[in-house]
Amino acid sequence: MANKNSDPSKTNARQVRQQNQLSQQGMTEEFGSETDVNEVRRQNQQSEANKNNASGPRANRYENGTK
Repeated sequence: MANKNSDPSKTNARQVRQQNQLSQQGMTEEFGSETDVNEVRRQNQQSEANKNNASGPRANRYENGTK
């Protein structure tokens, strides 16, 4: 079954741009609403503390990302 809007000359570019813009806004809001910034910061601090408290032959081998 052929799409009734398959003729590119009948595509409303303004409408497509508006739909794309609305789609992008929806994705940004959904991602942002699911992310708790304070929780991420807490987890990062905990991870850094765990790295600093590590022990063993390879612990803290790459301090500050350098070899």
